[in-house]
Amino acid sequence: MTTTTPTSAERTTASRPIGKLTLDGLRKRVQSGQIDTVLLALPDLQGRLKGKRYGARHFLDRIATGDTDMCVYVLATDVDMNPVDGFALTSWESGYQDLRAVPDLSTIRALPWMPRTALVHADAHDQNGQPLEVAPRQMLRHQLDRLADRGLTTKAGLETEFILYQGSYAQAAETGYQNLRPAATDNLDYALDHNPALDRFMRRLQAALGGAGLPVEAIKTESATGQVEVTFPYGDVLAACDGHTVFKHAVRSIAQRSGMAPTFMAAPETGQASGLHLHLSLWRGDQPALAADDGGLSPLALQAIAGLTDSLAAFAPTHLTWGFDNRTCAVRIVGHGNGLHIEIRLPGADANPYLALAAAVASVSDAIDNDLQPSPSFTGNAYEAQNARAVPLSLQEALDAFRDSPVVMKALGADAVEHHTRLGQIELDAHRRVVTDAERRRGFARA
Repeated sequence: MTTTTPTSAERTTASRPIGKLTLDGLRKRVQSGQIDTVLLALPDLQGRLKGKRYGARHFLDRIATGDTDMCVYVLATDVDMNPVDGFALTSWESGYQDLRAVPDLSTIRALPWMPRTALVHADAHDQNGQPLEVAPRQMLRHQLDRLADRGLTTKAGLETEFILYQGSYAQAAETGYQNLRPAATDNLDYALDHNPALDRFMRRLQAALGGAGLPVEAIKTESATGQVEVTFPYGDVLAACDGHTVFKHAVRSIAQRSGMAPTFMAAPETGQASGLHLHLSLWRGDQPALAADDGGLSPLALQAIAGLTDSLAAFAPTHLTWGFDNRTCAVRIVGHGNGLHIEIRLPGADANPYLALAAAVASVSDAIDNDLQPSPSFTGNAYEAQNARAVPLSLQEALDAFRDSPVVMKALGADAVEHHTRLGQIELDAHRRVVTDAERRRGFARA
């Protein structure tokens, strides 16, 4: 048997910290020099990670078992991080005060795509130490607590699509996001032969996520050119959302280093769509609760379906139909026996996962309280459904439904409803002030 001396790259890989870490594990890796930087990350209203890079020793000595200050405006901005008026939480008048970012030490993980770096999620508290109810992690926790009051827990698996384009974000911006070239030029749905660049990206992404404690269930290319779908295994709901934010961070970092620009826009081009599909199951103790003894749907499953098809239109902007293994329905029943679960196909890839799952869980809780029953399951193409309830077709319609829904008000409370209504209004106002390419094409020479 011959032996070889490891290369420097192999030595680095062998010593790299893998996956989730305990606080003690983080300390050991800091002491050994394997980690020198900690990212403390707070999910913002759009589901993006915002925070600071800390020297690892400072984080351990001063922050890990306490908290640190962060401007509360991270929970009160538009998508461009501009501070905007109209939020009760903070404003210019209040001086944009600080919140307290409290590390969640169950979320410590190494980031293989960032050398010697770990990431920790944080919770947002006010200066009195109380959780901020408008923070996405807290909103989801609140809905999980409400479900637990009804004797139930839930598990979730997320399935996300995004599109890769050639070049950098800067190059895309220079062209006004026109004439973008996707990373693949054909319909590669379920394909197993990919161009070298796309193959390398998927391999790097899978390895990096596994190294961060986020093993994927599957990666596949989709029907839109350059589109990739990543599916994660079932598990804890809050952990699934935390993992989703880390996943998006990895996609952006690895893609940019590979000469590509990813987008999680729900509709980056006319005729293309990327979704964030939520796979949910309900449990009583350690027993799955959606399947009946005869293998059909349990009474609880029917209530959950009724709640989702009745209330989700108020939470997020097609028809609100449900069906068995029917991908044209908003709510799809998948699996058999103990594996039976609900797939919610409404959210776009740009959705905040904490808020999307909070909406789904709140809808289920309301259905249980009111013993809602669903309409008959849909067979056929639900896109052509004639009598089914339609999902709001515009952000204004969706915002009105959200603001006026008694289900939303009961589930989220007045402060959270007002806060997120303001966020939606900011987005509407931004679009109303802009002349779009479509308007210019239709009117430039014809007006």
